[in-house]
Amino acid sequence: MFRNPQINIYSHDILRLVTFYERLGFRETFRTPREGSPIHVELTLDQFIVGIATVDSAIADHGLSPNLSGRPVEIVFWTDDSDRDYARLTAEGAPSLSPPHDFLSDLRLAWVADPDGNPIQLAQHRKRGPE
Repeated sequence: MFRNPQINIYSHDILRLVTFYERLGFRETFRTPREGSPIHVELTLDQFIVGIATVDSAIADHGLSPNLSGRPVEIVFWTDDSDRDYARLTAEGAPSLSPPHDFLSDLRLAWVADPDGNPIQLAQHRKRGPE
């Protein structure tokens, strides 16, 4: 079942938001890519994680269309099987935003919407493949 929810925020200026959250006491715990301009950064305070992703990456890598004039926030649910949970949620009527797909070398991701249209990401760690 689901575990470790986190919030992701889409931004046109990821480094500006990273700096803002670091000033609030968050510390960077993940960045991709590790060198150069990041497309996704995660910051942690206590056990709460804020992920910040670029709008361009959401469009190019996942086929999403973040609307920054609305609510550019999503809830992330980590799961053992993104495909299974995506199938269950869409069968129960949740609209599909992006079907399950592999990302980086070790993630399987999918998106559905909640009843208000807020994006819900289903994230699964896979075994790391060749780099």
